Amino acid sequence: MSAFKTNSNSFLMSLYRKIYRSHYSTTAASNSNLTTLFNKYFDHTDVFSWNSIIADLARSGDSVESLRAFSSMRKLNLKPTRSTFPCTIKACSALLDLHSGKQTHQQAILFGFQSDLFVSSALIDMYSKSGLLCDARNLFDEIPQRNIVTWTSMISGYVQNDYANEGLLLFKDFLTAKSEDTEVCMDSVAMVSVLSACSRVHMKGVTEGIHVCLVKMGLDKEIVIENALLDAYAKGGAVDVAAKMFDRIAEKDDVSWNSIIAVYAQNGLSREAFQVFQRMIQDSNVKYNAVTLSTLFLACAHSGALRIGKCMHDKVIRMGFEDNVVLGTSIIDMYCKCGQVKMAKNAFDGMKEKNVKSWSAMIAGYGMHGYARESLDVFYKMIRCGVKPNYITFLSVLSACSHAGLLDEGWYWFKAMSHQFHVQPGIEHYGCMVDLLGRGGRLYEAYDLIRKMKVKADFVVWGSLLAACRIHKNVELAEICGRELFKLDPSNCGYYILLKSIYADAGRWKDVERMRVVIKERRLVKPRGFSMVEVKGRVHVFLVGDEEHPEYKKIYRFMEELMSKLQEVGYVANVASVVHDVEEEEKGMALRFHSEKLAVVYGVMNSSPGSTIHIIKNLRICADCHTLIKLLSNIVDRQIVLRDSKRFHHFKDGLCTCGDYW
Repeated sequence: MSAFKTNSNSFLMSLYRKIYRSHYSTTAASNSNLTTLFNKYFDHTDVFSWNSIIADLARSGDSVESLRAFSSMRKLNLKPTRSTFPCTIKACSALLDLHSGKQTHQQAILFGFQSDLFVSSALIDMYSKSGLLCDARNLFDEIPQRNIVTWTSMISGYVQNDYANEGLLLFKDFLTAKSEDTEVCMDSVAMVSVLSACSRVHMKGVTEGIHVCLVKMGLDKEIVIENALLDAYAKGGAVDVAAKMFDRIAEKDDVSWNSIIAVYAQNGLSREAFQVFQRMIQDSNVKYNAVTLSTLFLACAHSGALRIGKCMHDKVIRMGFEDNVVLGTSIIDMYCKCGQVKMAKNAFDGMKEKNVKSWSAMIAGYGMHGYARESLDVFYKMIRCGVKPNYITFLSVLSACSHAGLLDEGWYWFKAMSHQFHVQPGIEHYGCMVDLLGRGGRLYEAYDLIRKMKVKADFVVWGSLLAACRIHKNVELAEICGRELFKLDPSNCGYYILLKSIYADAGRWKDVERMRVVIKERRLVKPRGFSMVEVKGRVHVFLVGDEEHPEYKKIYRFMEELMSKLQEVGYVANVASVVHDVEEEEKGMALRFHSEKLAVVYGVMNSSPGSTIHIIKNLRICADCHTLIKLLSNIVDRQIVLRDSKRFHHFKDGLCTCGDYW
């Protein structure tokens, strides 16, 4: 009779579940109804039916109801089986409810199921997701005969908690153990976790080694593996290899297409990203989605392709994605980086739902355009709305203060981030403060902050102080910065050139010559500057002294005309921007052919008075170009928006929004 009741009950429960789900959605409310009806019509003494409903609720995402069902079952003094615990523990894991998880663990020990492989795997996963890796590893080490699920749970736990190296070491242990136990074989789920670890360690040859293992295991042709390999190669900097991986995938899915578009977008290869998108539309049956559009907005942001960005925004609205928080945030970022902060604010105000990333993007957008007060206003509103600022939010706030020279506000929020909001400052926050103090002339306070930092100063921090030393002509501190930078990043030519310029400003010509010799002997090459301008929907790229552009002769003739007008209003080349040991006339000629000047001239040639020209430069704008463009904006009646490696400059009517502070 008992056996009949169990089988009958399980059958009826399964049948009822199918009927119920065919009429109602699997929402939390319907799951609650399911539990109520189960309690009313089914035998409460049937453990197998309890197991069924616990599992059903956990799998459908209603973890709270799943735990309530387990609690109700235990209150009836029913003895759990080995099938009871994995889904109960999964529910605790989904809720990050460590207290309930530990109680369930104790129950598993009480009923003798701790050594069960599936129970152990679920516990390892739960402790890993709660950040208790030591507890997870202790459980793992206690398992005498591990299966693939336990190995996968532990490797994934390391990767999820940013211990990718430990995850790879554990995989190495697996390979050793496998030689002794031929029964356990890695599957695609496990290898995706291993490849995820590869994508985070950036160690040469690691991804290639795992790739060889995959070929030997016969897993290299599975789509999830191919996509994970593509991602691992891309994040390791091997963009060309990632592209080849993409081309080899026979049956590409949306993840494949989105991954390669993201690879190109994240590496600044915007043209390639758009080309792949065109292939996706024309040559595949895969439809693009919100993820695709988000990566394309990133490509627009990198290249400054405003017109394409606007078209993509229209697509978002037509497809009904305007309420998507991720896309909304990407749109804000795109408009900000394309120089349209007002359009970014309109998009921000139109979002029905905002998360911390949305707020941070708007704060950063105002900051990079030099609108520090507006940036702080958004930050204050964010706090009033009850959204807790995070690491990135405070970086955006401090960066805004740095761009505008708001030293008091910067100091206040730098201290408040840890004291009031419990966000510990990282290297980027210290970099902002060093830049803020240094450019404000408080060089030794900046140096003292570096010495007291809780993290080791990197080349960005020391580079900020070195740049400030040039502004304020402090040779002694510049030499200290130089020594640190040459140890941290010995192949970066920019630091040697900057220190050489500081020596030249001080008239220390022997040291200038010494720096020149070092640069020559080490064969250091300065990154080549380039600037981009969008004209009629097409992005044009200019190098220093560019003669590759098809209209370069016309550009240089027009530049001569503009130079005459500029000299009439008092423009004199700022030759301090060029090395000190060439003739004055040569310095002026060198300045004249800077890439941003060529881009601006081409923009003026192809626009009408009153219009706006958008320029993007990969390096920081020099003082001479800044002065020239400022004067030119008034002469030609154009607004010129220039984004350099540090910030935006809005030139109009002979003025710049940075107030000559950058």
